[in-house]
Amino acid sequence: MKGLGVSPGIGIGKAFLIDKKSMNIEKIHVIDTDTEVSRLINAMEVGKSELNELYLKTLEEVGEKEAQIFKSHEMMLEDDTFISEVEIKIRKENINAEYALNEISNAYIKMFENIEDEYLRERAEDIRDVMTRVIKILLGIKITDYSHIEENSIIIAKDLTPSDTAQIDKRRVSAMITEMGGKTSHAAIIARIMGIPTVVGLENITCKIKKNDLVICDGKSGKVLINPNEKQLKYYIQKKSKEEEIESELKKQINLPTVSKDGFVISLSANIGTPRDVDSVLENDAEGIGLFRSEFIFMNRELQPTEDEQFEEYKEVLVKMGNKPVIIRTLDIGGDKDVPYIDIPKEMNPFLGYRAIRLCLGNVEVFRTQLRAILRASIYGNVKIMFPMISTMKELKDSKKILEEAKKELRKKGIPYKENIEIGIMIEIPSAAIISDLLAKEVDFFSIGTNDLIQYTLAVDRMNSKLSHLYSQYHPALLRLIKNVIENAHKAGIWVGMCGEASGDPKLIPVLLGMGLDEFSMNAPSILKSRYIIRGLNKKEMEQVATNTLDMENAIEVEDYLSCLFADENENYLKRCKTP
Repeated sequence: MKGLGVSPGIGIGKAFLIDKKSMNIEKIHVIDTDTEVSRLINAMEVGKSELNELYLKTLEEVGEKEAQIFKSHEMMLEDDTFISEVEIKIRKENINAEYALNEISNAYIKMFENIEDEYLRERAEDIRDVMTRVIKILLGIKITDYSHIEENSIIIAKDLTPSDTAQIDKRRVSAMITEMGGKTSHAAIIARIMGIPTVVGLENITCKIKKNDLVICDGKSGKVLINPNEKQLKYYIQKKSKEEEIESELKKQINLPTVSKDGFVISLSANIGTPRDVDSVLENDAEGIGLFRSEFIFMNRELQPTEDEQFEEYKEVLVKMGNKPVIIRTLDIGGDKDVPYIDIPKEMNPFLGYRAIRLCLGNVEVFRTQLRAILRASIYGNVKIMFPMISTMKELKDSKKILEEAKKELRKKGIPYKENIEIGIMIEIPSAAIISDLLAKEVDFFSIGTNDLIQYTLAVDRMNSKLSHLYSQYHPALLRLIKNVIENAHKAGIWVGMCGEASGDPKLIPVLLGMGLDEFSMNAPSILKSRYIIRGLNKKEMEQVATNTLDMENAIEVEDYLSCLFADENENYLKRCKTP
């Protein structure tokens, strides 16, 4: 079976089923509402005490960052507004505490589940976890005990809350499999930190697996095998051993320079969406942030973030990153990202419409406010500013003009900022790639956004599953555009990076190195793997590989060629990427 892999690794062991009994929360009419309110307050105090114990346990066994989850859970039980809502419901409707708490909690859970952003949507799980704890205390139901789990167990459950995950002894658990959950749930985050392979989203898995069944769980691919045959078992035992060897090898890349065998120096950066992503960037030894998607600060809120609110977000990232470069991409909404406080008309094709820099130039005050916030934060680190979706020279010059206006406003008020901030643009539209020789004279750097560049170049909607076979980062037309952009940038004396998915593709990294790409920006977990690959390659040899791909007829031919040269990626890392 196949689910969603949220914590990589392979677990092999006997199934341990967790059967959480459903709670029967009856609505009971009460006369003495004071007693019910007292029951509620007492249960919340007991809940806070239990959460503090979990905080201390997680602090000792996992770390401060993950332990803070339970401090935030405690804060929910100290929220005066929430407690007041439950108390009012008890007194107004003369009902029991557990029913009132369940009703108010469900209203908040439903609200969070309707939020588009995956991370915020999955905070509904945290509310459910905390309130289930308090309701169980009110009903006298014992919390699930994980102390009797045997060694090499694979936990099978409908869902696992952060509280469940924190109580698990990672020395006894080989993997976890659930019917519910997502990649950004706190349970998944803790599982990744604890190094427990985890697969979620396997419907009815608790009905398909029996206690003590032999189970294999691949937390990277999401595959789950029940009672495998001898051949399957042998294969996964070998794969587990190989992955552990690779993991050990990759950790040796920390603090090493990203330089090819023949001395070509590369900058390996990470993509982030919010300040909370910076910890992973630093843990994976990224050399900077190549893409800070600032639009996430603007989303999932009713009102536009103020200049001060934006300033604090940018400042937090810059302070954490120290002297390492941070490229902030200005607001890129529209397309698949809407906000209620900016008028974005409904369009037949929003990806080709009023979005990104087009929207900013049509909402100058929103744009200028963001630029002032970035400029103010610039004194706290090494910031660079990048404009998205530039398609014409006029858009670029108009954007630079508004930036100068923002600087002028700050100077007038005596607010300090760095003068020598590098300015760059995203190359994600074919017109920009074609006139990149002209655009290069106006900026300090380019960053190639392959995700949009592919769909615009190939006329393929990347969200359309029927066209997925046409959407390919190996298409020779795309590779020719990329080569053209890199050459034009270097002729003008500026550097060029890439922040799309293609930059972390093990098969494409040799090609991009051969083309002379200066900076690769990717998801933080891919950093060490990419450094390993680059350090094992000779740039001069890769130049010929890149040239060969440009002469091929289609994407399949290119991918097959690269697969032959850099065959199985796991073998590839261990053999230090043998070159042709």
